[in-house]
Amino acid sequence: MKMMIWGIVMLICGIAAIALPWAFGIGVVIVVGWVLILGAVSHLVLAFHTHTVGGVLWQILLALIYGAAGVFMLMNPLAGLVTLTLVLAVFLLIEAVLETALYFQLRRAINAGWVLFDAIVTLFLAILIWSQWPSSALWFIGTLVGVSLIFSGISRVSLASAMRRRG
Repeated sequence: MKMMIWGIVMLICGIAAIALPWAFGIGVVIVVGWVLILGAVSHLVLAFHTHTVGGVLWQILLALIYGAAGVFMLMNPLAGLVTLTLVLAVFLLIEAVLETALYFQLRRAINAGWVLFDAIVTLFLAILIWSQWPSSALWFIGTLVGVSLIFSGISRVSLASAMRRRG
């Protein structure tokens, strides 16, 4: 029963994220900002447990970078959303190139075409984000989160229904 409820909640949140993608995008930026700040704190703690001067300096430098990025995102969530969207576009472009290379290594294998299909879709997403950037920041991340939540919700509801029928 809990899984069914969580699935329905995920579905509702996914629909809300698609309806208000900029708001959910800002929410993602805020979460990422806090995660970066927690990462900064962990690097500072680790710096005091490192036994070499180079290790201490490296951990402090990483803490400063993580902390600055986290504070930037929390203080400027819209600029953080634009930046995060650009980083995601670059990530998707790199992933598309790597998936294409993987396809050429596996092309004789059964169903290898799916790897190429994945590369093409990923490249399309990267181009879509890049061609509309920075305005794509207002809709892409929130929409992506919404689609993910909808599919997760559907899978949870389906699994809960199957478990109820079975047992």
